Amino acid sequence: MKKLIIIFTLTMALFVSGANESSAASSTYTVKKGDNLYRISVAHKTTIANLKAWNNLKTNVIHPNQKLAIKAGGKVAATPSRDTSNAVQKEFMVSASAYTANCHGCSGITKTGLNLKKNPHLKVIAVDPKVIPLGSKVHVEGYGYAVAGDIGGAIKGNKIDVFIPTKSAAYKWGRKQVKVKVLQ
Repeated sequence: MKKLIIIFTLTMALFVSGANESSAASSTYTVKKGDNLYRISVAHKTTIANLKAWNNLKTNVIHPNQKLAIKAGGKVAATPSRDTSNAVQKEFMVSASAYTANCHGCSGITKTGLNLKKNPHLKVIAVDPKVIPLGSKVHVEGYGYAVAGDIGGAIKGNKIDVFIPTKSAAYKWGRKQVKVKVLQ
């Protein structure tokens, strides 16, 4: 009887470990019209950097019907952490103003699909994607760690807008010169 219990236990252990390996396996996602790397990364609980690495993407450009490899087990946070493994890709000074989602005519939805009205705690900046790619993790002096998740008509070159949930706090921010670190 003791041998039978040991064999049963080992069989179950192998079965469970095999199930865990299959859940960590890769799957394929087919890009749909309107998709972007940010939305796909959130839906699959991973990061844009992982998606780009897994698929050998050099840019954030994807196309409908394109097949992307997705690997299970990644984690995603809407706002980057203070993880020291985020090496600085580039660092420079920008002119920073503030914006809010609570203005007349504002939808509160960013270019990358974030709903700032439903998630006022998010740290998001609007950028010129030619200077800071959408989806980049950044650290903004005086604001903290954020994600480049929006664009703006007046945001060209070394200008950014930082998202601040209330009008009064956004007015208080004003316009200032700050250092931005784009992280890996």
